[in-house]
Amino acid sequence: MIRLTRLSGEPFILNADLICYVEERPDTYITLTTGERVVVRESMDEVLRRAVAYQQAKYWLPPHRPAHGHSGDTAKEAS
Repeated sequence: MIRLTRLSGEPFILNADLICYVEERPDTYITLTTGERVVVRESMDEVLRRAVAYQQAKYWLPPHRPAHGHSGDTAKEAS
């Protein structure tokens, strides 16, 4: 979900998974997979930045840390 602003100044949240494409002419038009169009104050580049950040955060997983005492524990293997 990304926070955007309608031309009227009203903030709203958009499900970034529904973005089909974005155009700048000169206002920024977002066409959704539903066919609906939304016009926002943010630039095309800003919409792209927010959508990419959302997708990265959505799929981010913390790095794997093996539990203590599993194979790879050189102190145990040496004894």
